Amino acid sequence: MRLATRMSRLGTETAFEVLARAKELERQGRDVIHLEIGEPDFDTPAEIVEAAKQALTDGYTHYVPAAGIPEVRQTVADHVSRTRGIDVHPEEVVITPGAKVIIFSPMLSLLQRGDEVIYPDPGFPIYESMIRFTGATPVPIPLRFDRQFTFDPDELLAKLTDRTKLVVLNSPQNPTGGVVPVADLEALAAGLADRDLMVLSDEVYSEILYEGEHLSISSFPGMKERTIILDGWSKTYAMTGWRLGFGVMPQPLAEQVTKLQVNSVSCAPAFCQIAGATALRMDRGAVHQMVREFRRRRDTIVDGLNSIPGFQCLRPKGAFYVFPRITETGLSANELQRQLLEEAGVAALAGNSFGKNGEGFLRFSYATSVENIEEALDRIRRHLAAKA
Repeated sequence: MRLATRMSRLGTETAFEVLARAKELERQGRDVIHLEIGEPDFDTPAEIVEAAKQALTDGYTHYVPAAGIPEVRQTVADHVSRTRGIDVHPEEVVITPGAKVIIFSPMLSLLQRGDEVIYPDPGFPIYESMIRFTGATPVPIPLRFDRQFTFDPDELLAKLTDRTKLVVLNSPQNPTGGVVPVADLEALAAGLADRDLMVLSDEVYSEILYEGEHLSISSFPGMKERTIILDGWSKTYAMTGWRLGFGVMPQPLAEQVTKLQVNSVSCAPAFCQIAGATALRMDRGAVHQMVREFRRRRDTIVDGLNSIPGFQCLRPKGAFYVFPRITETGLSANELQRQLLEEAGVAALAGNSFGKNGEGFLRFSYATSVENIEEALDRIRRHLAAKA
């Protein structure tokens, strides 16, 4: 079989590779604590589940328009208008089977060889993977430990060229939990507002914040018409398996993303869309309770890691990841990832899985119980002490 050369440019997610190895060890009888995979361990709220059941009963089992059920697009438009302080119309909304589609399809629609894309490093690995897949050139912007894992807006603006077609933002951020300060967003928006480019703003963790309120770059003057908002239901409502996301973007681009849906997945499942609309309309109590528990877990893992010699861990302001610096252990990120999984039974991810600026760091997801976190910390502590 002779594959197309573009397939060699397509990357993957190390999280799923480590998960597979951890599951293999479990089949061999090993006990593994999973801190590698990024999904809430909570159940989907019952109100959403009941809405899906009712939708099935009501006959939402057939094809629907490729861009989404009109009433659901309207619900999303109302939700984004309210939460971002912008005027969104349903024609600017595309409902997708998972939020990754709002990386995949807009990049396929916008990018070609010779274009440049600025993206965060360390960052979600699918950004770079898709940039390379389109033939465009990835231009990383470093997220620095001494800036609480955010970028320097002046440094980012200095990377712009006449070939820059897209800037990728992610706040709150995976893998670091960093949140872009308001002043930095304002400075960036001012520098981008008159440029001929688009911004892909990944806001999928927008409701998992531990201080302040989420602010989208789309809300600044001149930015709504050049911003693609990526969001979805997986993180906020513990709906990873439902595969439901959405994008908000200028209508001409929404039409192209819809065309790609017609040519690939047809549409997101109808009954899932009805359940998703219910989620956006329901009381936020379940979401707030989940975030309070994540805060408790965050504090447990941050305090615990900082008590282990060789670890330096910042306290993230959003998402459910920590990204401790591990250079003082004397081990590379890949080696410590391997040792913790194979010898200590703790699954984590090497920071360089998220870009070259992640070397010297590990990512732990604290989307698990406090008891699991405390046991993982004990295993890490004992393992490093035995190696000393």
